[in-house]
Amino acid sequence: MRVYLVGGAVRDRLLGRAVQDCDHVVVGATADEMVALGYVPVGRDFPVFLHPQTHEEYALARTERKTAPGYAGFVFHADGAVTLEEDLARRDLTINAMAQADDGRIVDPFGGQADLQARVLRHVSLAFLEDPVRILRVARFAARFTDFSIAAETAELMRRMVDDGEADALVPERVWQEFSRGLMEVQPSRMITVLRECGLLARLLPALEQLWRQDATGAALRGTTGAAAMTHLDAASAAGMPLEVRVAILLHSTATVPLRDDGTLNAAPIQAICARIKIPGDCRDLAVATGRERDVIRSGPREPAAALAVLERCDAFRKPERFTQMLAALGWLGWGATGQAALAAWQRALAAARSVAAGPIAIAVQQDHPGEPQRIQQAVRNARIAAITAALPN
Repeated sequence: MRVYLVGGAVRDRLLGRAVQDCDHVVVGATADEMVALGYVPVGRDFPVFLHPQTHEEYALARTERKTAPGYAGFVFHADGAVTLEEDLARRDLTINAMAQADDGRIVDPFGGQADLQARVLRHVSLAFLEDPVRILRVARFAARFTDFSIAAETAELMRRMVDDGEADALVPERVWQEFSRGLMEVQPSRMITVLRECGLLARLLPALEQLWRQDATGAALRGTTGAAAMTHLDAASAAGMPLEVRVAILLHSTATVPLRDDGTLNAAPIQAICARIKIPGDCRDLAVATGRERDVIRSGPREPAAALAVLERCDAFRKPERFTQMLAALGWLGWGATGQAALAAWQRALAAARSVAAGPIAIAVQQDHPGEPQRIQQAVRNARIAAITAALPN
């Protein structure tokens, strides 16, 4: 039985980066032997175990065979006869297909160290074609390793997978898993660019791809171009903004022209994107509100009653943090001094309205008008409007 450190931990050590997770491959052992040594089995599709003390993952060396479309269409084979090289051969990129022995020796059968030095993301073998999730992983790594390029032959394989329909087998959960991780990388715009160049963005999220479309005169069809959205996204990333804010920045521009007299935009395209890849509710709700209210917020809280209506529509009294996150997301759109002043005014309006104590008002109204609960809501609204008026004298 031989144990090797594998994958990202080896790569990051060689790059001088902090190692986040340590994964290991075990060669020459069986599942029964691992259990006998105290390892805890956790793998459902293939034998993966947790170390009894460190709880790090240890997987038996395995091979895989494609049996159906998509990332789940594989049959795995793991036993004591599978070699380390056979296990590494099934991995996605050469920089992830290295192992390190206990004595520090690097096992690198596919040139991963050379590609690290050359700053290249390159597939290990044509088995890359069999798993569409690898397209998303390459795009995510491009967002993390900003000085790496994608090998031309790997980029061609990615385009082929999209053109041949292999990428159509991607399931929403895995798309969001990789997409969300990519948004949290150093330069998330690189992930979007890679997905655009191979054609997967248009296939997965056509409403987002349309940000790069132009009319016959060359003007952007949307108020914010794709290039501008990428600039805003990277700026938010550099500032360490949370995932919810980054999603809102990315998706807000897909909202279309106003449909109602209140000036809000049509957020249906944002809702469709979120449903398509199953974006969680907290990210979805912030993105929808940001796209819907963008132009209203940019104009500022000019009239107190209308400002209160916006706060109510955004559920800002029950969820003030989300409204504040929306303002934070809009703050990265490069609106200039006037726009920043509008955002600050909305912060003051929210604080003023939330300072109103509804309890005493309800008691007073109930004493003066017993049996008329509808008066309580109006009295609270009137008090909030008065507070907003005082907070925004101009």
